[in-house]
Amino acid sequence: MSADHDAVSPVAASNAVRRVYQHAHGRLVACCDEASARSVVSSSCRRRRPALHWRAMPDPLVRAMRPDEWDAVAELIYVSTNAWYAARGAGPIFTGGPDVARLFPETYEALDPGCTLVAEHPRTGRLMGSCFHHPRETHVSLGIMNVHPAYFGMGVARRLLRAITDDADARGLPVRLVSSAFNLDSYSLYTRAGFVPRRTYQDVLLVVPEGGLPHDAPRRAQVRPATLADVPAMVALEEELTGIRRGGDFAHFVTNSQGIWHVSVLEGDRGRLDAFVGSVAHPGSRMVGPGVARTEDDAAAVLLAELDRHRGHSPVFLVPVDAAGLVARAYAWGGRNVEMHVHQVRGACPPMHGVTLPTFMPETG
Repeated sequence: MSADHDAVSPVAASNAVRRVYQHAHGRLVACCDEASARSVVSSSCRRRRPALHWRAMPDPLVRAMRPDEWDAVAELIYVSTNAWYAARGAGPIFTGGPDVARLFPETYEALDPGCTLVAEHPRTGRLMGSCFHHPRETHVSLGIMNVHPAYFGMGVARRLLRAITDDADARGLPVRLVSSAFNLDSYSLYTRAGFVPRRTYQDVLLVVPEGGLPHDAPRRAQVRPATLADVPAMVALEEELTGIRRGGDFAHFVTNSQGIWHVSVLEGDRGRLDAFVGSVAHPGSRMVGPGVARTEDDAAAVLLAELDRHRGHSPVFLVPVDAAGLVARAYAWGGRNVEMHVHQVRGACPPMHGVTLPTFMPETG
C-alpha cells in the first residue's frame, strides 16, 4: 500500500466501507451512519480509488418464452433446481446434463403453446427465471418455477407469479399448485399471494426390481391400459372427486406422441371407472401420477400397475398423508420418504374426495 493510503489504516478503511454498504443478493444497500460515511469519503482513499457505482436492481421483463429459448430455459431449470438442493446438502434432482430438462418446455408447449413465461433482465437480456402455467377449463395450474441462482432473492419469482395470478383473475379462475413443503421461501411466496394449503402429500421413492414388483392389491387384475375412449370417463371421475377438469392433459398422455407416457385405469361395475393414474418415463422425470381413486384399495391397484412398468428404475409418487392405509402399503412395497409437498389453491377450491395422486410433470393443480 502506498503512503497516500496510510492516512486511513487498511483495517479502519475496511470496517468503514463495510459500514457504508453491504451486498445483499446482488443489490447494494446503504447501512451506515452519517459520521462513518463522511470518514470514508473524506479519506485519501477517495482520491486514489475509483468511486463505487451501482444501480438498483431493475424490474425484470416478464414475457412469453420464444421457441428458440427452449434450451436456455432447460438449462435454467437444471441449474437452479440443483443449486437449491445442493445449498441444503442434498444431491442433484437432475443428472445427465441440461438437455434432460427440455422435457418441461416440450411438454408445456405441446399442451398450451405460449403459456411458458420467462423473466428477462431488461439491460443484459439474460434469463433470470421461468415459470410454466396451464389454463384449464376450471382453473389455472402453476407448474415448476425457477430463478437463476444469480438472481435468488430479488423478487423475480414474485413478478412471474403476479403475471400468472393477474391472468387468472382476468379469466375469473382460481390458481392451483403443488409445492415443496421443504422450500419455505416458495411456500411463503405462495401463501403471501393468497394461496391456501389444502392437502399435504409425502413423496415416496420406490426401487422397482428388474423382475417387477412381487406385491398385489385387491382388484389389481381389473387394471388395464387406458385408451382414448376412456378420457371422458377419466375427466368425469376427477371432476366428481376434486371438482376440476383437464381433459386435454389426459388425451395427451394416452395419445403418447412423445413416447414417454402411460395411463392405467381401473374399471368398475357397469363400465364406470373407479381409478386411474398416469406416469412419465424420461431422464428428466420419472414419476407416477397424476391420478385419482375412489378408495385407497383402488389407488393401490392402479399405483402397483404403473409402478411395475418402471422396472429397473426408481420412480417417485405422492400419497396423501391422511391416506394411512395407502401409506402403509407404500412402505410395505419398499417405498421410502424423500420429501413432502403441499397442494395450495388461490381462490375457490371444491372439496376433495377419495385419493388424489398428484405429479409435477405436468403439474396436477
